[in-house]
Amino acid sequence: MSVSVVLFTCDLRLHDHPPLHAALEGSEEVVPLFVRDRDIEAAGFGVPNRAAFLADCLAALDAGLRERGGRLVVRSGDVVAQTCAVAAEAGADRVHLAAGSSGYACRRERRLRRALEAQGRRLVVHDGVFTAVPPGAVTPGSKDHFAVFGPYFRRWSQERAREVLAAPRAVRVPEGVGSEPLPSRSGLAGVSRGLARGGETEGRKRLAAWLRDGLDAYADRGDELGADGTSRLSAHLHFGTLSPVEVIHGARRRGGPGAEAFVRQLAWRDFHQQVLAARPDASAADYRTQRDRWRGGAAAEEDVAAWKEGRTGYPLVDAAMRQLLHEGWMHNRSRLVTASFLTKTLYVDWRVGARHFLDRLVDGDLANNQMNWQWMAGTGTDARRNRVLNPLSQARRYDPQGTYVRRWVPELAGVAGRAVHQPWKLPDKERAGLGYPDPVAGLAEGQARFRRARGLDR
Repeated sequence: MSVSVVLFTCDLRLHDHPPLHAALEGSEEVVPLFVRDRDIEAAGFGVPNRAAFLADCLAALDAGLRERGGRLVVRSGDVVAQTCAVAAEAGADRVHLAAGSSGYACRRERRLRRALEAQGRRLVVHDGVFTAVPPGAVTPGSKDHFAVFGPYFRRWSQERAREVLAAPRAVRVPEGVGSEPLPSRSGLAGVSRGLARGGETEGRKRLAAWLRDGLDAYADRGDELGADGTSRLSAHLHFGTLSPVEVIHGARRRGGPGAEAFVRQLAWRDFHQQVLAARPDASAADYRTQRDRWRGGAAAEEDVAAWKEGRTGYPLVDAAMRQLLHEGWMHNRSRLVTASFLTKTLYVDWRVGARHFLDRLVDGDLANNQMNWQWMAGTGTDARRNRVLNPLSQARRYDPQGTYVRRWVPELAGVAGRAVHQPWKLPDKERAGLGYPDPVAGLAEGQARFRRARGLDR
Protein backbone atom coordinates (compact mmCIF):
# COMPACT_ATOMS: atom_id res chain seq x y z
CA MET A 1 0.00 0.00 0.00
CA SER A 2 1.50 3.35 -1.06
CA VAL A 3 1.96 5.97 1.65
CA SER A 4 3.00 9.62 1.56
CA VAL A 5 3.74 12.18 4.26
CA VAL A 6 2.56 15.78 3.96
CA LEU A 7 4.74 18.06 6.08
CA PHE A 8 2.70 21.12 7.06
CA THR A 9 4.58 24.29 7.97
CA CYS A 10 2.87 27.66 7.37
CA ASP A 11 0.10 26.14 5.26
CA LEU A 12 -2.31 24.97 7.95
CA ARG A 13 -5.41 24.38 5.85
CA LEU A 14 -7.27 21.75 3.85
CA HIS A 15 -8.70 23.99 1.12
CA ASP A 16 -6.44 24.76 -1.85
CA HIS A 17 -3.50 22.77 -0.57
CA PRO A 18 -1.35 21.50 -3.49
CA PRO A 19 0.93 19.20 -1.41
CA LEU A 20 -2.02 17.45 0.24
CA HIS A 21 -3.90 17.25 -3.07
CA ALA A 22 -0.91 15.64 -4.80
CA ALA A 23 -0.28 13.22 -1.94
CA LEU A 24 -3.88 12.03 -1.92
CA GLU A 25 -3.86 11.57 -5.69
CA GLY A 26 -0.65 9.54 -5.64
CA SER A 27 -1.02 7.46 -2.47
CA GLU A 28 -3.60 5.31 -0.78
CA GLU A 29 -2.70 6.59 2.68
CA VAL A 30 -1.33 9.92 3.83
CA VAL A 31 0.25 11.09 7.07
CA PRO A 32 -0.52 14.78 7.74
CA LEU A 33 2.44 15.87 9.87
CA PHE A 34 3.33 19.02 11.79
CA VAL A 35 6.65 19.29 13.62
CA ARG A 36 7.04 21.84 16.40
CA ASP A 37 10.41 23.09 15.26
CA ARG A 38 12.87 23.48 18.14
CA ASP A 39 15.18 25.61 15.97
CA ILE A 40 12.45 28.17 15.27
CA GLU A 41 11.53 28.32 18.94
CA ALA A 42 15.19 28.62 19.97
CA ALA A 43 15.65 31.51 17.54
CA GLY A 44 12.94 33.48 19.35
CA PHE A 45 10.12 33.03 16.85
CA GLY A 46 7.90 30.90 19.09
CA VAL A 47 6.54 33.99 20.82
CA PRO A 48 3.29 33.85 22.85
CA ASN A 49 0.89 35.47 20.37
CA ARG A 50 1.95 33.30 17.47
CA ALA A 51 2.15 30.21 19.69
CA ALA A 52 -1.46 30.79 20.75
CA PHE A 53 -2.67 31.38 17.21
CA LEU A 54 -0.72 28.32 16.04
CA ALA A 55 -2.43 26.17 18.67
CA ASP A 56 -5.81 27.28 17.33
CA CYS A 57 -4.70 26.52 13.76
CA LEU A 58 -3.47 23.02 14.62
CA ALA A 59 -6.67 22.23 16.52
CA ALA A 60 -8.77 23.35 13.54
CA LEU A 61 -6.61 21.37 11.11
CA ASP A 62 -6.90 18.23 13.22
CA ALA A 63 -10.66 18.69 13.51
CA GLY A 64 -11.00 19.09 9.74
CA LEU A 65 -8.94 15.96 9.13
CA ARG A 66 -10.98 13.96 11.64
CA GLU A 67 -14.18 14.98 9.86
CA ARG A 68 -12.65 13.29 6.81
CA GLY A 69 -11.53 10.15 8.62
CA GLY A 70 -7.97 11.27 9.30
CA ARG A 71 -5.98 13.03 12.00
CA LEU A 72 -3.00 15.32 12.43
CA VAL A 73 0.28 13.82 13.65
CA VAL A 74 2.26 16.24 15.82
CA ARG A 75 5.92 15.82 16.76
CA SER A 76 8.51 18.08 18.40
CA GLY A 77 12.22 18.53 17.78
CA ASP A 78 14.38 18.73 14.68
CA VAL A 79 12.12 18.88 11.62
CA VAL A 80 14.35 16.72 9.45
CA ALA A 81 14.87 14.02 12.04
CA GLN A 82 11.20 13.87 13.00
CA THR A 83 9.98 13.82 9.41
CA CYS A 84 12.36 11.01 8.50
CA ALA A 85 11.26 9.07 11.58
CA VAL A 86 7.57 9.43 10.69
CA ALA A 87 8.24 8.45 7.07
CA ALA A 88 10.03 5.32 8.29
CA GLU A 89 7.24 4.44 10.75
CA ALA A 90 4.59 4.82 8.06
CA GLY A 91 6.60 3.16 5.29
CA ALA A 92 6.16 6.26 3.16
CA ASP A 93 8.02 6.51 -0.13
CA ARG A 94 7.74 10.30 -0.44
CA VAL A 95 7.23 13.49 1.54
CA HIS A 96 5.32 16.47 0.16
CA LEU A 97 6.27 19.99 1.28
CA ALA A 98 5.35 23.56 0.34
CA ALA A 99 8.32 25.59 -0.93
CA GLY A 100 9.49 28.34 1.40
CA SER A 101 11.34 31.56 0.62
CA SER A 102 13.42 32.35 3.71
CA GLY A 103 17.02 31.26 4.08
CA TYR A 104 15.99 28.94 6.90
CA ALA A 105 13.24 27.31 4.81
CA CYS A 106 15.64 26.71 1.94
CA ARG A 107 18.25 25.16 4.24
CA ARG A 108 15.59 22.97 5.82
CA GLU A 109 14.48 21.77 2.39
CA ARG A 110 18.05 20.87 1.37
CA ARG A 111 18.68 19.00 4.62
CA LEU A 112 15.41 17.12 4.34
CA ARG A 113 16.04 16.13 0.73
CA ARG A 114 19.46 14.70 1.56
CA ALA A 115 18.18 12.81 4.61
CA LEU A 116 15.23 11.32 2.75
CA GLU A 117 17.34 10.31 -0.23
CA ALA A 118 19.70 8.51 2.16
CA GLN A 119 16.64 6.48 3.26
CA GLY A 120 15.63 5.81 -0.33
CA ARG A 121 12.69 8.22 -0.15
CA ARG A 122 11.78 11.27 -2.23
CA LEU A 123 10.99 14.88 -1.32
CA VAL A 124 8.40 16.60 -3.51
CA VAL A 125 8.36 20.40 -3.18
CA HIS A 126 5.34 22.43 -4.32
CA ASP A 127 5.41 26.10 -5.37
CA GLY A 128 2.51 28.53 -5.10
CA VAL A 129 1.30 27.55 -1.63
CA PHE A 130 2.42 30.52 0.51
CA THR A 131 2.30 33.10 -2.30
CA ALA A 132 0.16 33.69 -5.37
CA VAL A 133 3.22 33.98 -7.61
CA PRO A 134 6.23 31.93 -6.44
CA PRO A 135 9.46 33.83 -5.73
CA GLY A 136 11.64 33.77 -8.84
CA ALA A 137 8.73 33.07 -11.19
CA VAL A 138 9.01 36.58 -12.65
CA THR A 139 12.37 38.33 -12.92
CA PRO A 140 13.61 41.51 -14.63
CA GLY A 141 15.81 40.34 -17.49
CA SER A 142 19.12 38.98 -16.26
CA LYS A 143 18.54 39.85 -12.59
CA ASP A 144 17.32 37.41 -9.96
CA HIS A 145 14.57 39.59 -8.47
CA PHE A 146 12.68 42.87 -8.79
CA ALA A 147 13.94 45.62 -6.50
CA VAL A 148 11.15 48.07 -7.44
CA PHE A 149 7.50 47.28 -6.79
CA GLY A 150 5.92 49.04 -9.81
CA PRO A 151 7.58 46.91 -12.53
CA TYR A 152 7.13 43.81 -10.38
CA PHE A 153 3.42 44.47 -10.00
CA ARG A 154 2.95 44.88 -13.74
CA ARG A 155 4.60 41.51 -14.38
CA TRP A 156 2.87 39.92 -11.40
CA SER A 157 -0.52 41.04 -12.71
CA GLN A 158 0.11 39.30 -16.03
CA GLU A 159 0.62 35.92 -14.36
CA ARG A 160 -2.35 33.60 -14.57
CA ALA A 161 -3.34 32.42 -11.11
CA ARG A 162 -3.75 28.67 -10.85
CA GLU A 163 -7.16 27.17 -10.18
CA VAL A 164 -8.23 26.73 -6.57
CA LEU A 165 -8.15 23.14 -5.33
CA ALA A 166 -11.07 21.75 -3.36
CA ALA A 167 -10.63 20.41 0.14
CA PRO A 168 -10.36 16.61 0.23
CA ARG A 169 -13.43 14.53 0.97
CA ALA A 170 -11.51 11.79 2.78
CA VAL A 171 -8.06 11.35 4.26
CA ARG A 172 -6.89 7.87 5.23
CA VAL A 173 -4.03 7.81 7.74
CA PRO A 174 -2.04 4.61 8.35
CA GLU A 175 -2.33 3.07 11.80
CA GLY A 176 0.54 2.95 14.22
CA VAL A 177 2.03 6.42 13.64
CA GLY A 178 2.24 8.03 17.05
CA SER A 179 1.46 11.66 17.82
CA GLU A 180 2.03 14.07 20.66
CA PRO A 181 -0.98 15.90 22.11
CA LEU A 182 -2.06 19.02 20.29
CA PRO A 183 -0.70 22.23 21.84
CA SER A 184 -3.18 24.57 23.52
CA ARG A 185 -3.25 28.32 24.02
CA SER A 186 -4.45 27.83 27.60
CA GLY A 187 -1.60 28.33 30.02
CA LEU A 188 0.51 30.39 27.63
CA ALA A 189 1.87 33.49 29.37
CA GLY A 190 2.23 36.84 27.65
CA VAL A 191 -0.59 36.45 25.11
CA SER A 192 -2.25 39.73 24.12
CA ARG A 193 -5.68 40.01 25.71
CA GLY A 194 -7.37 40.98 22.46
CA LEU A 195 -5.67 38.36 20.28
CA ALA A 196 -7.98 36.99 17.58
CA ARG A 197 -8.74 33.30 17.25
CA GLY A 198 -6.86 31.26 14.68
CA GLY A 199 -7.69 28.31 12.46
CA GLU A 200 -9.01 27.63 8.98
CA THR A 201 -12.67 27.85 9.99
CA GLU A 202 -12.14 31.30 11.50
CA GLY A 203 -10.11 32.41 8.50
CA ARG A 204 -12.74 31.34 6.00
CA LYS A 205 -15.49 33.08 7.97
CA ARG A 206 -13.45 36.28 8.05
CA LEU A 207 -12.70 36.06 4.32
CA ALA A 208 -16.37 35.54 3.44
CA ALA A 209 -17.40 38.51 5.58
CA TRP A 210 -14.68 40.69 4.08
CA LEU A 211 -15.61 39.90 0.49
CA ARG A 212 -19.27 40.48 1.28
CA ASP A 213 -19.16 43.54 3.54
CA GLY A 214 -15.75 45.21 3.51
CA LEU A 215 -13.98 44.90 0.19
CA ASP A 216 -16.05 47.40 -1.80
CA ALA A 217 -15.06 50.30 0.47
CA TYR A 218 -11.41 49.34 0.77
CA ALA A 219 -10.05 51.74 -1.86
CA ASP A 220 -11.71 54.69 -0.12
CA ARG A 221 -11.49 53.70 3.53
CA GLY A 222 -8.62 51.21 3.85
CA ASP A 223 -6.28 53.84 5.31
CA GLU A 224 -8.84 55.34 7.71
CA LEU A 225 -7.60 54.30 11.11
CA GLY A 226 -10.82 54.98 12.94
CA ALA A 227 -12.90 52.99 10.46
CA ASP A 228 -10.88 49.77 10.92
CA GLY A 229 -11.56 49.09 7.26
CA THR A 230 -8.94 46.45 6.51
CA SER A 231 -9.45 42.72 6.04
CA ARG A 232 -7.45 41.57 9.08
CA LEU A 233 -6.55 38.46 7.09
CA SER A 234 -2.80 38.87 7.53
CA ALA A 235 -2.42 36.33 10.35
CA HIS A 236 -4.40 33.76 8.37
CA LEU A 237 -2.21 34.33 5.33
CA HIS A 238 0.91 34.06 7.49
CA PHE A 239 -0.13 30.73 8.99
CA GLY A 240 -1.61 29.56 5.72
CA THR A 241 -5.12 28.95 7.02
CA LEU A 242 -6.15 30.88 3.91
CA SER A 243 -4.69 30.43 0.44
CA PRO A 244 -3.51 33.69 -1.17
CA VAL A 245 -4.60 32.26 -4.52
CA GLU A 246 -8.13 31.71 -3.25
CA VAL A 247 -8.22 35.16 -1.65
CA ILE A 248 -7.18 36.81 -4.93
CA HIS A 249 -9.71 34.83 -6.96
CA GLY A 250 -12.44 35.85 -4.52
CA ALA A 251 -11.49 39.53 -4.67
CA ARG A 252 -11.30 39.55 -8.46
CA ARG A 253 -14.70 37.92 -8.75
CA ARG A 254 -16.11 40.72 -6.62
CA GLY A 255 -14.34 43.33 -8.76
CA GLY A 256 -14.30 47.10 -8.47
CA PRO A 257 -11.78 49.65 -7.14
CA GLY A 258 -11.77 48.04 -3.70
CA ALA A 259 -10.76 44.69 -5.13
CA GLU A 260 -8.04 46.27 -7.25
CA ALA A 261 -6.55 48.08 -4.24
CA PHE A 262 -6.74 44.96 -2.10
CA VAL A 263 -5.10 42.71 -4.68
CA ARG A 264 -2.31 45.24 -5.00
CA GLN A 265 -1.60 44.81 -1.29
CA LEU A 266 -1.41 41.04 -1.77
CA ALA A 267 1.11 41.68 -4.55
CA TRP A 268 3.24 43.63 -2.06
CA ARG A 269 3.30 40.47 0.07
CA ASP A 270 4.62 38.44 -2.87
CA PHE A 271 7.08 41.22 -3.74
CA HIS A 272 8.70 41.07 -0.32
CA GLN A 273 8.86 37.28 -0.46
CA GLN A 274 10.77 37.37 -3.75
CA VAL A 275 13.17 40.00 -2.38
CA LEU A 276 13.96 37.90 0.68
CA ALA A 277 14.26 34.71 -1.38
CA ALA A 278 16.93 36.39 -3.51
CA ARG A 279 18.58 38.25 -0.64
CA PRO A 280 18.08 36.19 2.54
CA ASP A 281 20.66 38.33 4.34
CA ALA A 282 18.21 41.25 4.15
CA SER A 283 16.39 39.77 7.13
CA ALA A 284 19.14 41.23 9.31
CA ALA A 285 21.38 43.38 7.08
CA ASP A 286 20.63 46.58 5.15
CA TYR A 287 19.36 45.82 1.66
CA ARG A 288 20.88 49.17 0.57
CA THR A 289 23.07 50.57 3.30
CA GLN A 290 22.99 54.27 4.14
CA ARG A 291 25.98 53.79 6.47
CA ASP A 292 23.86 54.83 9.41
CA ARG A 293 25.34 55.31 12.84
CA TRP A 294 22.16 54.65 14.77
CA ARG A 295 21.69 56.15 18.22
CA GLY A 296 22.63 54.09 21.25
CA GLY A 297 23.13 54.65 24.94
CA ALA A 298 20.82 55.34 27.87
CA ALA A 299 18.82 58.16 26.22
CA ALA A 300 18.06 56.06 23.15
CA GLU A 301 17.08 53.10 25.34
CA GLU A 302 14.64 55.30 27.26
CA ASP A 303 13.12 56.50 23.98
CA VAL A 304 12.76 52.91 22.74
CA ALA A 305 11.06 51.89 25.99
CA ALA A 306 8.61 54.79 25.63
CA TRP A 307 7.95 53.79 22.01
CA LYS A 308 7.30 50.15 22.90
CA GLU A 309 4.93 51.06 25.73
CA GLY A 310 2.98 53.70 23.82
CA ARG A 311 4.06 56.74 25.85
CA THR A 312 6.05 58.83 23.38
CA GLY A 313 3.74 61.82 23.80
CA TYR A 314 2.60 61.57 20.17
CA PRO A 315 -0.98 60.25 20.33
CA LEU A 316 -1.10 58.50 16.95
CA VAL A 317 2.18 56.67 17.63
CA ASP A 318 1.07 55.73 21.13
CA ALA A 319 -2.36 54.54 19.97
CA ALA A 320 -0.72 52.24 17.44
CA MET A 321 1.76 50.79 19.90
CA ARG A 322 -0.96 50.18 22.47
CA GLN A 323 -3.09 48.46 19.85
CA LEU A 324 -0.13 46.18 19.15
CA LEU A 325 0.22 45.32 22.84
CA HIS A 326 -3.49 44.60 23.24
CA GLU A 327 -4.29 42.79 19.99
CA GLY A 328 -0.96 41.50 18.71
CA TRP A 329 -1.89 43.29 15.49
CA MET A 330 -1.68 46.77 14.04
CA HIS A 331 -3.16 48.60 11.06
CA ASN A 332 -0.68 48.86 8.16
CA ARG A 333 -0.78 52.67 8.16
CA SER A 334 0.06 52.61 11.85
CA ARG A 335 2.99 50.27 11.18
CA LEU A 336 4.45 52.77 8.73
CA VAL A 337 3.98 55.74 11.06
CA THR A 338 5.49 54.00 14.09
CA ALA A 339 8.42 52.68 12.04
CA SER A 340 9.12 56.13 10.63
CA PHE A 341 9.00 57.62 14.12
CA LEU A 342 11.48 55.14 15.54
CA THR A 343 13.96 55.17 12.67
CA LYS A 344 13.71 58.74 11.39
CA THR A 345 12.54 60.87 14.34
CA LEU A 346 14.31 58.95 17.12
CA TYR A 347 17.03 57.67 14.76
CA VAL A 348 17.08 54.16 16.25
CA ASP A 349 18.20 51.09 14.32
CA TRP A 350 15.37 49.53 12.31
CA ARG A 351 16.34 46.08 13.64
CA VAL A 352 15.27 47.14 17.14
CA GLY A 353 11.77 47.94 15.90
CA ALA A 354 11.59 44.91 13.62
CA ARG A 355 12.48 42.60 16.51
CA HIS A 356 9.81 44.16 18.75
CA PHE A 357 7.20 43.72 16.03
CA LEU A 358 8.21 40.08 15.57
CA ASP A 359 7.91 39.61 19.32
CA ARG A 360 4.34 40.92 19.38
CA LEU A 361 2.72 40.55 15.94
CA VAL A 362 0.57 37.49 15.39
CA ASP A 363 1.19 37.94 11.65
CA GLY A 364 4.94 38.38 12.20
CA ASP A 365 6.09 37.29 8.76
CA LEU A 366 9.86 37.63 8.32
CA ALA A 367 9.82 38.87 4.72
CA ASN A 368 7.04 41.42 5.10
CA ASN A 369 8.11 42.62 8.53
CA GLN A 370 11.79 43.07 7.77
CA MET A 371 11.35 44.52 4.29
CA ASN A 372 8.65 46.95 5.41
CA TRP A 373 10.89 48.10 8.23
CA GLN A 374 13.76 48.58 5.79
CA TRP A 375 11.45 50.40 3.38
CA MET A 376 10.55 52.87 6.12
CA ALA A 377 14.11 53.16 7.44
CA GLY A 378 15.34 54.03 3.96
CA THR A 379 17.64 51.02 3.76
CA GLY A 380 15.34 48.85 1.66
CA THR A 381 13.66 49.06 -1.73
CA ASP A 382 12.09 52.51 -1.37
CA ALA A 383 13.53 55.04 -3.84
CA ARG A 384 12.71 57.91 -1.43
CA ARG A 385 15.09 56.76 1.28
CA ASN A 386 14.89 59.92 3.35
CA ARG A 387 11.12 60.29 3.57
CA VAL A 388 9.73 60.99 7.03
CA LEU A 389 6.11 60.41 7.99
CA ASN A 390 5.12 63.26 10.27
CA PRO A 391 2.81 61.75 12.93
CA LEU A 392 0.78 64.96 13.16
CA SER A 393 0.06 65.27 9.45
CA GLN A 394 -0.59 61.51 9.30
CA ALA A 395 -3.07 61.88 12.17
CA ARG A 396 -4.87 64.78 10.49
CA ARG A 397 -5.14 62.79 7.27
CA TYR A 398 -5.96 59.29 8.51
CA ASP A 399 -7.61 59.94 11.90
CA PRO A 400 -9.13 63.39 11.43
CA GLN A 401 -11.76 63.00 14.16
CA GLY A 402 -9.37 61.36 16.61
CA THR A 403 -11.46 58.17 16.72
CA TYR A 404 -8.46 55.85 16.62
CA VAL A 405 -6.50 57.82 19.20
CA ARG A 406 -9.39 58.03 21.65
CA ARG A 407 -10.00 54.27 21.28
CA TRP A 408 -6.46 53.33 22.31
CA VAL A 409 -5.31 56.27 24.46
CA PRO A 410 -8.03 56.62 27.11
CA GLU A 411 -6.21 59.52 28.80
CA LEU A 412 -7.21 61.61 25.78
CA ALA A 413 -10.78 60.34 25.43
CA GLY A 414 -12.22 63.60 26.78
CA VAL A 415 -10.07 65.95 24.71
CA ALA A 416 -12.23 67.76 22.17
CA GLY A 417 -11.50 68.30 18.51
CA ARG A 418 -8.09 68.11 16.89
CA ALA A 419 -6.36 68.97 20.14
CA VAL A 420 -6.42 65.22 20.75
CA HIS A 421 -3.46 64.96 18.36
CA GLN A 422 -1.47 67.79 20.03
CA PRO A 423 -2.33 67.68 23.73
CA TRP A 424 0.83 69.64 24.61
CA LYS A 425 -0.90 72.72 23.19
CA LEU A 426 -3.65 72.57 25.80
CA PRO A 427 -3.54 74.97 28.76
CA ASP A 428 -1.11 73.80 31.44
CA LYS A 429 -3.81 73.05 34.00
CA GLU A 430 -5.86 71.00 31.56
CA ARG A 431 -2.81 69.15 30.26
CA ALA A 432 -1.64 68.29 33.75
CA GLY A 433 -4.94 66.59 34.51
CA LEU A 434 -4.65 64.20 31.57
CA GLY A 435 -1.83 62.08 32.94
CA TYR A 436 -0.39 61.88 29.43
CA PRO A 437 3.36 62.37 28.82
CA ASP A 438 5.02 65.23 26.98
CA PRO A 439 6.73 64.34 23.67
CA VAL A 440 9.99 62.43 24.03
CA ALA A 441 11.49 64.54 21.24
CA GLY A 442 10.50 67.49 19.10
CA LEU A 443 9.72 66.68 15.47
CA ALA A 444 11.98 69.47 14.22
CA GLU A 445 14.74 68.24 16.53
CA GLY A 446 14.35 64.69 15.25
CA GLN A 447 14.30 65.82 11.63
CA ALA A 448 17.49 67.86 12.10
CA ARG A 449 19.26 64.97 13.83
CA PHE A 450 18.27 62.58 11.06
CA ARG A 451 19.42 64.93 8.33
CA ARG A 452 22.78 65.43 10.03
CA ALA A 453 23.23 61.69 10.47
CA ARG A 454 22.48 61.01 6.81
CA GLY A 455 24.62 63.91 5.66
CA LEU A 456 21.71 65.61 3.92
CA ASP A 457 22.71 69.16 4.87
CA ARG A 458 26.22 69.09 3.41
